[in-house]
Amino acid sequence: MKTFTEILNEAAKEVNEIDIFQLKKLLDEDYQFKLIDIREDNELLNGKINSAQHIGRGVLEKNIEANVPDREEEIILYCAGGVRSVLGCKSLQDMGYKKVYSLRGGVGEWINADFPLVPND
Repeated sequence: MKTFTEILNEAAKEVNEIDIFQLKKLLDEDYQFKLIDIREDNELLNGKINSAQHIGRGVLEKNIEANVPDREEEIILYCAGGVRSVLGCKSLQDMGYKKVYSLRGGVGEWINADFPLVPND
């Protein structure tokens, strides 16, 4: 039986990550990809990263195909600190999504760098 830490460490070895500066550059350049906020509904009260779509971690696998039917499309997942997004990316990879990235440090690092948030739709 595996511990949570073991599961997370195994997933992290298989998941690609980007940092907040790489994400900011992609957004500033209007690069085409899906940015998905997988935090819980109550975590969105203070805002989200611009252009992010919300699909909570609890329903990610259930709802991803309706929102991103093309398994070749680039997807960046983020959460509060980068843990749930690693696990979410691993799950999407297991579903056949090929270009999935986790935001290292999550929205917490985004905020710490004084990058802006926008109100949740």
